[in-house]
Amino acid sequence: MLELRNISYTAENEEGKKEILKNINLTVDERFVAITGPNGGGKSTLAKIIAGIYIPSSGQIFLNGEEITHLSVTERARKGISFAFQQPVRFKGITVKDLISLAAGKPLSVGEVCAYLSEVGLCAKDYVNRELNASLSGGEIKRIEIASVLARGTQISVFDEPEAGIDLWSFSNLIAVFEKMHETINGSILIISHQERILNIADKIIVIANGTVTAVGDKETILPEFLKGNMTCGMLTGKV
Repeated sequence: MLELRNISYTAENEEGKKEILKNINLTVDERFVAITGPNGGGKSTLAKIIAGIYIPSSGQIFLNGEEITHLSVTERARKGISFAFQQPVRFKGITVKDLISLAAGKPLSVGEVCAYLSEVGLCAKDYVNRELNASLSGGEIKRIEIASVLARGTQISVFDEPEAGIDLWSFSNLIAVFEKMHETINGSILIISHQERILNIADKIIVIANGTVTAVGDKETILPEFLKGNMTCGMLTGKV
């Protein structure tokens, strides 16, 4: 279970200090949680704070009752939190098999790597020895990244707008992967997204606008408001 208590984050830019997040309180223990809201509302910042890329200006973060507020990305990864970027990193000279083995924390056989690739809908024999370079499309690299998350088997898997930069065909395949993850994952998936098809998979939806949580609830309650464009609906926040 992931718990955020009174999380705030202030960033500095050329114009001075700007408060990005303001007193965020959330508990995430569902299998599939989606965070949505208008652009610039603080969603991606919150995801990076959970992953340890940013450290909050104030507040506390707990994983299974243990405070992890000041732990680094690496330390949080060891505790069971993984993070997938909007634009996955490409590594020249590293193969798909290398990446998934690194994610698993141990050498994997070709058969084991192929099993993870099959989970994300990729024909394993075509990808297992491919390099993680520009020859892979945006949709392919994102599915490979998801395969690496599956190999890690973490308690909390955070995805920051996984639909960004991919075509409609790749997006449809991505949805199928998340639907399957929803059924089989042993832990929680936390996805930052605007996409209705992703929100429709979620057990719970969190709406963030202007740096604050404006709504929390199940998709039957939140999604109709989202579709009407009412992203700051005045619902009470609560446990997720």
